[in-house]
Amino acid sequence: MNDIYIQNRRVWDERARQRAHHTETAARSDFADPLAAADPLGWIQRPVTGKRILCLAAGGGKHGPLFAKAGAIVTVVDISSEMLALDRKVANERGVQVRTVEASMDNLALLPDAGFDVVVQPVSTCYVPDVRKVYAEVARVLVSGGVYMSQHKQPASLQAEAAFTGRGYVITEIYRRETPLPIVHGDFTHRESGAVEFLHTWENLIGGMCRSGFVIEDLIEPRHSDQRAAYLPPFVTIKARRVQSAGTEARIPWLGFQ
Repeated sequence: MNDIYIQNRRVWDERARQRAHHTETAARSDFADPLAAADPLGWIQRPVTGKRILCLAAGGGKHGPLFAKAGAIVTVVDISSEMLALDRKVANERGVQVRTVEASMDNLALLPDAGFDVVVQPVSTCYVPDVRKVYAEVARVLVSGGVYMSQHKQPASLQAEAAFTGRGYVITEIYRRETPLPIVHGDFTHRESGAVEFLHTWENLIGGMCRSGFVIEDLIEPRHSDQRAAYLPPFVTIKARRVQSAGTEARIPWLGFQ
């Protein structure tokens, strides 16, 4: 595990211990209708009883316990042991079972081929250098016809400064970059303090998913009430379905459109 992964694991371990933003566990009221809380868009076919659901990079005691309460067979993968501890805690309190695996989202060697019917991934791909490696692993572990529901940070939001200028937000970061974004200190609505993050282009976010064997069925930009989100929506939510074998990307030539 390289320095980037070690740093991000350290950051999320500490965030979990402090119960910082994005480490909130599922509320007691969520368990009255766990599927509505875990899948508010209704993208996963009901019922989920007996379905094998992978909650990828989704530790924190939210998605995993909710899907388990709805009857699914749940595995939660996360790089942070403290986030996974929250899943075990909530699952124990609710009398359900979840399997937890400490691993990076772009290396799921511990999981079997075609071992899951559904993969659910909240915002997290910004923490790995190459989102296409994540898609390749998801394609491998997901059955043909399986649903991949994922959230991502939008590129323009990561390019822009946090401060409002009076007219908008200034773009200060280049779009196509191989290196991590400058680390921020102090929490913002679109960044986590101390974390190493990467900006992924739309070409890789959307095109990379398609070339990994997925067809995109829906795309939503969740509404947020803060001022910055009115100018720069921070996240995008994508529903995709695995329809072919992974590994097609290398066979698709660059077309050279201008």
